Amino acid sequence: MDYIAVLLPSVVVGLIFWFAMKAIFNADKSERQAEARAQAESDAAVNAPAANSAPDQGHSPEQS
Repeated sequence: MDYIAVLLPSVVVGLIFWFAMKAIFNADKSERQAEARAQAESDAAVNAPAANSAPDQGHSPEQS
């Protein structure tokens, strides 16, 4: 029983550390995913007007 009393505090502190590190890594992963989504949306928004400003393929509004 003495072994449990000696090891239990270390095990509990180790578990708290493990949960804290897991939470930090999950938050970091979520932040990186959100940043990648925001960057992709920004890139799409920047590239979309460039695609819309391309010259027409010979069609004028009067012909339609």
